Amino acid sequence: MPAVTTPPPGGGSLPAVAGTTAAVEEPVRLTGRLRLVLAVLLVTQFMLAVDFSILNVALPEIGDGLGFALSDLQWVATAFALCAAGFTLFFGRVGDLIGRKRIFVAGTALLGLASLAGGLATGPGTLLAARVAQGLATAAATPAGLSLLTTSFPEGPLRRRALGASGALMSAGFTTGAILGGVLTDLLSWRWAFFVNVPVALAVAAVAPAVIRESRPAARPALDLPGALSATLGLLGLVYGLTQAGAYGWTDARTLAGLLVGAAALAVLALVERRAAEPLVPPRVLARRTVAWGNLLGLLAFATETSLVYLLTLYLQKTLGFSPLEAGTAFGVLGLGTVAGGLLAPRAIGRTSTAAVLVGGGLLQAVCTGALLLLGTGTGPSMALLLPATFFGGVGNMLVIVGFMVTVTSGLPDGEQGLATGLASMAQQVGITLGTPVMSAVVASAGGGAATAAAVLHGVTRAVAVNTALVVLGVLLAAVFLRGSGGGPGSGAASGSAPGPDLRDRRSGARG
Repeated sequence: MPAVTTPPPGGGSLPAVAGTTAAVEEPVRLTGRLRLVLAVLLVTQFMLAVDFSILNVALPEIGDGLGFALSDLQWVATAFALCAAGFTLFFGRVGDLIGRKRIFVAGTALLGLASLAGGLATGPGTLLAARVAQGLATAAATPAGLSLLTTSFPEGPLRRRALGASGALMSAGFTTGAILGGVLTDLLSWRWAFFVNVPVALAVAAVAPAVIRESRPAARPALDLPGALSATLGLLGLVYGLTQAGAYGWTDARTLAGLLVGAAALAVLALVERRAAEPLVPPRVLARRTVAWGNLLGLLAFATETSLVYLLTLYLQKTLGFSPLEAGTAFGVLGLGTVAGGLLAPRAIGRTSTAAVLVGGGLLQAVCTGALLLLGTGTGPSMALLLPATFFGGVGNMLVIVGFMVTVTSGLPDGEQGLATGLASMAQQVGITLGTPVMSAVVASAGGGAATAAAVLHGVTRAVAVNTALVVLGVLLAAVFLRGSGGGPGSGAASGSAPGPDLRDRRSGARG
């Protein structure tokens, strides 16, 4: 007999589940406890995003202070990127097994301790060990935090709002990290780029156990060890090859070895997962177009925007002569655009559809990125173009990122949210790692290796054209493969979705 439902308070429609039954009524506002949950998770996401970019400006000072050889300095970034991207999928699945809250709290505490060790480092070995620990902490806390967010809020307006706020703060964190790294390095010391994490991470680790409820599947699947090893090795090889490409070029033996090992391990993963009783990455999940194409779109979104920051940093410093701090400050406009996009995205998805927002946001980002092809050597005219283009481009990019997160986490039960957010986090971090080496190689080939203002401008212009083409590719993927994805008016959980663990709180919040 079909379930009998009543309209939610204040009107609106109920999300459909499994076609013949209706889901439990969705709230119209957050409860007090869920506000605390959201605040804790958002603060952590912001901190993790800051940690990705805060050391970029400080690298020369770190090299001088600790005696890094110039050729070894890239390992400060590479050690972090290898662990952050390589272990994300593994830790996302471990969270499904032992509890996402446990992984989240442990990862956040480890980040605080690793940051303290990095700030106190007296030699290259200690600093690199701290960066490895920071990467592992990020790989654990990022998918666990996103899983806690998606399982605490049901599909529909509340989850879209939460993902919008998370995406906005995450992108703003990348920009803030670049600015904050320059300020701290100029005014205090590079060590404060590490120390700034410590009080925030330890405060979150102390508060989270009392605020966040544990989240894990009712039936714990066994850990697919062969799948976990091959997935981790594949991602490590891929990320290592990409980072070495940025440092030494695409034909270097280290680059080719890393990429070949990564590709071989991922091929083994595909074979292993077909035979595993409880696979790490179930083929039926990857067969969903929203998961497969959505994550590819997310990878492109992160790769294009983060690499654009690299390109414009080169342009501002090498062509216009800005200082690192001035260049970082100029990206504050981009940060404002991403915040605006994060606030706009949930409403836009609610009024149209996820697919419409993915296409519309991608078109806006493509137009604004393409406008940067007109940049020149004059400071005034160039900044008059760059500032509005980066603001509205940031809006478009954040529309795509929020749409991507809604797409890849919708229609899956809570028991698979760890996998979904692990895949999404992996796409995010591989995109961040992939973008800069690709654009760096384009700049180097177009500029002929020269460091003059004109040569840098020529190389940056060529790379901006490639960047724009990648954004357009994302638009085509969304239009062809993701059209019809949900999220519009009256849409909600897809088949197989389960209500989150805080349902009683959300019901009382709706009534109150």
